[in-house]
Amino acid sequence: MSRVGRRQGSTEAGRRPAWLLLTVLAVVALVVTLVTVLQRALIYFPDRADAGTVADRVPGARDLVLRTDDGLDLAAWLVPPAGEDREVAVLYLPGNGGNRLGRLGVAQQIAARGFTVLLLEYRGYGGNPGRPSEQGLASDARAAAAALRGEGFEPTRTLYVAESIGTGVAARLATTDPPAGILLRSPFTSLVDVGRAQYPFLPVGLILRDRFASAEHLEGSDVPVRVLYGTADDVVPSRLSAELAARVGNLQGEVVVPGAGHNDAIWFGPRLADEVVELAQAVAG
Repeated sequence: MSRVGRRQGSTEAGRRPAWLLLTVLAVVALVVTLVTVLQRALIYFPDRADAGTVADRVPGARDLVLRTDDGLDLAAWLVPPAGEDREVAVLYLPGNGGNRLGRLGVAQQIAARGFTVLLLEYRGYGGNPGRPSEQGLASDARAAAAALRGEGFEPTRTLYVAESIGTGVAARLATTDPPAGILLRSPFTSLVDVGRAQYPFLPVGLILRDRFASAEHLEGSDVPVRVLYGTADDVVPSRLSAELAARVGNLQGEVVVPGAGHNDAIWFGPRLADEVVELAQAVAG
C-alpha cells in the first residue's frame, strides 16, 4: 500500500471513534430528556377508575369528600372500628399504584383492631381529579388530616400508617400536622436515593422533581416512628429503609421481615394491623 493509501485509511479509522462517541452521547442525551419529561409517568401508576361507594362494601363505612388547599374535591373512605373502639384514628397513606379499593382489606384489618381508618385517595387516583405530584400529594394529605380533626380526632389520637411512596407523604405531613405516631412500611431516605439505586446510569439527583426527602423531614422530629421493611424488597432497597430508621429523630421500633418483598401479601393483612396496635400501645404508654 502506498503512503497516501495508508494515510487515508488511518484518517478514516480515527474518525470512527469520534462518530461512535457522538452517537453514544446523543443516545444518552435522548434518554435523559425522555426521563426528564416523562418522569412522573415512571413514578405514579394510578388506577383512575372510580372506586365507587364504600357503604355497599363495609357496614357503617362512609364516603368523604376532602377539599384540598388548591381547590380539588377528593373522594376518600372512612371505615369505622369493629369491636371495642380505641377512639384512635388511623390515616392510611397508600403507595403509588392502584386505588383505594385495593387497600380496603388492610383498612378493615386495622379497623378490626378498634381503629377508625381514613383511607386516603390521592388526586388522579380512583376517579379523583388532578394529576399526582409530590406537592399535590402533600396537599391531599393535609386535607385528610384536617378531615380527621373535623371528625373529632385530635393529633394526640391520630396515627399515620403509610406504605412505599406514601411514607414520603407521611414524613412531610409530620412537619405540618404531627400525629401521635407514624408507622412506615418500606420507607426510604429520599426518592432520589431510590432512583439512584434503580437507575444508576442517570443523573437522578439533577433531573428528579419529586424528591420526597423523608430522612430530612424526620431526623429532627420528636414524633415516634415505627419502621417496617423486608429483606427482599426489589423496589426500595432494604438498606435505604434501614438508613431511614437510623436517621429518624424518635425511633419507636424497627421491624425487619426476612424474605419479604415490596408488595407481598404480608403487608396488607393481619401482620401490618398488629404492628399498628404495637405503635398505638407504645405511644399511649
